[in-house]
Amino acid sequence: MLGLGGVIGAGLFVGSGAGIAVAGPGIVLSYLIAGALAMLVMRMLGEMSAAMPASGAFSVHAERALGRWAGFSVGWLYWFLLVVVLAVEATGAAQIANGWVPAVPQWAWVLLFMTVFTAANLSAVKNFGEFEFWFAALKVTAIVLFLVLSLLAVFGVLPNAEPVGLGNLTGHGGLLPHGWGGVVSGVLAVVFAFGGLEVVTIAAAESDDPARAVGRAVRSAVWRILFFYVGSMVVIVTLLPWSSMEPGKSPYVAVLDRVGVPGAGQIMNIVVFVALLSALNANLYGSSRMVFSLAERGEAPRALLKVSSGGGVPRRAVLASVAFGFVSVLLNLEWPDSVFLYMLNAVGAVLLFVWALIAISQLRLRGRIEREAPGQLALRMWAFPYLTWVALAAMGAVLVLMLTDDAARPQLLWSAGATGAVLLAAGLRALRERRAGD
Repeated sequence: MLGLGGVIGAGLFVGSGAGIAVAGPGIVLSYLIAGALAMLVMRMLGEMSAAMPASGAFSVHAERALGRWAGFSVGWLYWFLLVVVLAVEATGAAQIANGWVPAVPQWAWVLLFMTVFTAANLSAVKNFGEFEFWFAALKVTAIVLFLVLSLLAVFGVLPNAEPVGLGNLTGHGGLLPHGWGGVVSGVLAVVFAFGGLEVVTIAAAESDDPARAVGRAVRSAVWRILFFYVGSMVVIVTLLPWSSMEPGKSPYVAVLDRVGVPGAGQIMNIVVFVALLSALNANLYGSSRMVFSLAERGEAPRALLKVSSGGGVPRRAVLASVAFGFVSVLLNLEWPDSVFLYMLNAVGAVLLFVWALIAISQLRLRGRIEREAPGQLALRMWAFPYLTWVALAAMGAVLVLMLTDDAARPQLLWSAGATGAVLLAAGLRALRERRAGD
C-alpha cells in the first residue's frame, strides 16, 4: 500500500492531461514505456534492498558500490528533492482546502497540514503506516471505481448510454496523431509521475522482515501501478476525443462528467486532496530517514542521530526535514514564480540522476553479492546485466530529450547545476579528510 500510495498522486489525476495533449491515444504507449523503465529501476533497487536492507536504501548502496562521494551525493540530492516537492504538495492541498473554506487563509491550512503530519512522523512508525495505508486505500478505491464506471460507459451498460466504439481512437488523427514523436514527448511528460516508489525500500528497513517486505512490495506494487495508470489512460482516450484534453485540467473529471456522475469536479478535488496529503506524508517520512542515514555514515550532522526511546523514531531528522519543508512552503507562497521556481527546476531531473546511480550501483554490487553472500539474492534483476544497461540507455535518452525540449531544458540545466554543486561538496569533503589524514 505504501508503494501504491507514494506514486498515485496529482501527477496522475491532473498531470496526465498534459501527456494526452501531446501524445493523443499514444499516451497509453508512453505510460507503458515510462512504466517499464520504472519497473526495471525498482527491480534493481529491490534486489539490492532485499540483500542489504538499510534506512538509506539507494544512498547506502551507492556508497558501497562507488564510494562515499556517491552515497553523499545521491542521499543529499534525494533529500532536497523530497523537501522541495513536499512544499508543492502542501501548497496544492492548501489551495483546495481554501476553496472549500475561504475564511481560513491558505497559509493556515499549510500550517495545519505540516503540524499534523509532523506529529504523525514524530510518533511511532506504525502511525505513519496507518495514515499512509488509509490514504492509499482511498486512492486505490477511487481508481477502481473510476475504471469500473468507465468500462460500463465504454460498453454502453450505464443508463441512457450507447457503446462508444473505437471512434475516439481511430478518429482525430488516429492512434498516433503526432506520430512516434508524440509518444516520446508523452514519455517525457509522464515519466516523473512514477517517482516515489523508492520510499518503499526506505520503509522496508523498519519492517519486521526487511528482505521479505521489500521483495513483496517490489513484485506487486509496480505491476498494480502500471495496471492503474495504463488502464486509466485506455478508458480515458476511448471515451473522450484526445483533442478535448487541456493541460492543467483533470481528464478524470472530464470522464466523470461524460459518464454523468454529479459533482464530478468536487469528487476529484477530494481524491486529489487526499493524494497530495498522502504524498506529503510519505515524502516527510522518506526525507527524514534519508538524512538520518546520512548522519549515521557521517555525511550529515551527528546530532540528527538522536531517536525516541519508545519507537526509535529519528525525531531530530524529522524536524530538520520539516523545517526545510516549511522554508520551501514559504518560498512557494511568497515567490512561486521566482525563488521557488528555481528550486523546483533544480530538482526537475534529479529523479533520473538518482535512478541512474541506482542502476550503476546494481551493476557494481551484483557480482560482489554473488561472490560473498549468494544466499542473500532473494530477488534478482531480470536478464542481468542486459536490462540494467537498457534502463541506463533509456534514462540517457530521456535526458537528451529534456535537453532538446524548450520547456524541459531549464529543469535539466538547473538540476545539473544542483547535482554539480553536491558533487563539488562531496569532493571538497573528501579532499579535506585526506589532508587531515596526512
